[in-house]
Amino acid sequence: MERKYFQPEIETMPREEIKKHQLEKLKWQVRRIYENVPMYKERMDDAGVKPKDIKELSDISKLPFTTKQDLRDYYPFQLLAVHKRDIVRIQASSGTTGKQIVAGYTRNDLDQWSNGFARQLVAAGGDEKSIVQVSYGYGLFTGGLGAHQGSEKVGAMVIPTSSGNTERQIRFMCDLGSTHLCCTPSYAMYLGETVKEMGVKNQLKLKAGIFGAEPWTEEMRKQIEESLGIKAYDIYGLTEIMGPGVSYECEYQQGMHICEDMIIPEIIDPDTGEVLPEGSFGELVLSTITKEGQPLLRYRTRDLCRLDYTPCACGRTHVRMRKPAGRTDDMLIIRGVNVFPSQIEEVLLRNSIEVSPNYQIVVDRVNNTDTFDINVELSPKFNGDVEAEKKNLETQLRSMLGIGAKIHLLRPKSIERSEGKARRVIDNRKLHD
Repeated sequence: MERKYFQPEIETMPREEIKKHQLEKLKWQVRRIYENVPMYKERMDDAGVKPKDIKELSDISKLPFTTKQDLRDYYPFQLLAVHKRDIVRIQASSGTTGKQIVAGYTRNDLDQWSNGFARQLVAAGGDEKSIVQVSYGYGLFTGGLGAHQGSEKVGAMVIPTSSGNTERQIRFMCDLGSTHLCCTPSYAMYLGETVKEMGVKNQLKLKAGIFGAEPWTEEMRKQIEESLGIKAYDIYGLTEIMGPGVSYECEYQQGMHICEDMIIPEIIDPDTGEVLPEGSFGELVLSTITKEGQPLLRYRTRDLCRLDYTPCACGRTHVRMRKPAGRTDDMLIIRGVNVFPSQIEEVLLRNSIEVSPNYQIVVDRVNNTDTFDINVELSPKFNGDVEAEKKNLETQLRSMLGIGAKIHLLRPKSIERSEGKARRVIDNRKLHD
């Protein structure tokens, strides 16, 4: 009989029991954060709220928000709620200034995170007989290690191929009999195209794919499913909370179940910070109630979505978040990497003798892979080697962003000026249906 849940007693817990568990863990977490993280103590004191004031779940609205800027300001270890010696893993993502945003995990935190991904794998038909090919990048990015450790938790065989070397990836799929694929949706599309070119689709044993780290449409899901002969599942995560496994799709794919035993979700008005009624569309806010190393209270994800509390046919009782419809800030996700215009400005300003800070980012999707071009004006004073300067900027930007961009150097004043807000980003991808 096919395994339906990884942790049935948790995933199907009655709503009242979930709320009881959340309140108990929230009280515990607020108390330890207040006692161990000076930033939170100071902010709670300023707001006139003490741990003893958290008496019911709705009292969470009394607590201060946390933002990505806080992770930059208190970098690297000032938000830890445990001693540094208890941290066994650091994961990271880049911030708008190029400074790394780090998140510290204890051994128990990694175990909890593994449970989150394990629930997704089982929801996607995985079990101890599955062969999971992890084609997310490994390293500071949470994708590779998150999928890897979660799959091992289920007892599956893991093939840690990481990303790249596409033909070898496909040969492994065929030779080793991979049943589940984990990667970005755009890479899944590329794999599907290459499978067709190689003429090996009939050799694949793939059943399902778990894809995240970048926006993708229902149309893209259909194309992936057709090209690889699988069912494609969406998964959501973020380094600051716990990587892939914060929420995940079941077989009915009507939103992603949030692991509410570990996380309390809220939807707020992004402008006022007011908590919105159930079913409202707004900004997703997450509080980690079981995380030990670097717990976050009311973390503003900047993702815009709605929560669905209606019963799901799969039997899971945890709330579902609908696919994010955008972000409240200007961050771009290009090939799974977070990119901010301010990072590009920083590089250009460092080279102000050669180029001006007038630029445009042009993002598109060609053959299901993101293209990333940057148009930059040369400085009127520039009299050097254009090709050498182009390569210099591309090197600096790759170092800053962790992703390659194609630079196009233009004559001075060739980029159209605006009397209002400059149009720095031209995103030609159709990310939402």
